[in-house]
Amino acid sequence: MNTVESGTLAVPGARLYFEVRGTGPLLLLIPGGASDAEVFRDLADELAPCHRVVTYDPRGISRSTLNGPPGEPWLGTQADDAARLLAHLTRAGEATVRVFGSCAGGLIALELLVRDPQRVRLVVVHEPPAMGLLPDAARHATFFEEVYATFRREGVPAALDRLRVIFSGRPSPPLPEVADNSAYFLSHVLLPSTRCVPDVTALAVVADRVVPAGGEGSRTHDVHRPVTVLAQQLGREVTEFPGGHAGYATQPVPFAAQLAAVLAGAQPALG
Repeated sequence: MNTVESGTLAVPGARLYFEVRGTGPLLLLIPGGASDAEVFRDLADELAPCHRVVTYDPRGISRSTLNGPPGEPWLGTQADDAARLLAHLTRAGEATVRVFGSCAGGLIALELLVRDPQRVRLVVVHEPPAMGLLPDAARHATFFEEVYATFRREGVPAALDRLRVIFSGRPSPPLPEVADNSAYFLSHVLLPSTRCVPDVTALAVVADRVVPAGGEGSRTHDVHRPVTVLAQQLGREVTEFPGGHAGYATQPVPFAAQLAAVLAGAQPALG
């Protein structure tokens, strides 16, 4: 059983809850959507023997409480939070960090790399919702605006039901989370995150540090499409991981094995 250290960090407008487990190179796991640190619990436990794994609740999510507005712009605020958390937890001799970002967390991970390429050694970006990269970006923008309008008009269940379209109509798997953050996600994360377009020009300079990733079970889903376009624009290949969009939670053991291999510089075939 891994020892888990937990704490909170005051940042402008919020207090971030975080957990640290394991020893080795520093690895930050950034959740997406309505998820908190708990969604990475099993994955982090698997990785802890070889990494010092940091997980956290993004501001406004579960145990990371707000003491002001959520913060604007969304991406800049989220990247500031992650950078402050890393600065707070970095030990002497830890010059670089590896980052895994899921969904909206992938956008934050890419922003961290653009901001501080000397600090961020490698970014694994798993199915970021960068719909603006797609040739039918306008259609997707309209869709997410309709989901948001449905939320305001009919509430959380109706909006989440409509959102299933980007997962080929399949319901989202139940995920381990401390609290239901669906309303906050729909209010403050859905639109700003899906409107984000990564700075491909800046990323091209450090493309060798970007690992575009997607789920073997979600390769036909709309939510998978942006990472394939990102990979093409950066001259990279998409690394396939076990499971679907949330494979890190539904299949943490094989997912961790694949992620550990990627972090070590090898990418074994799934099987």
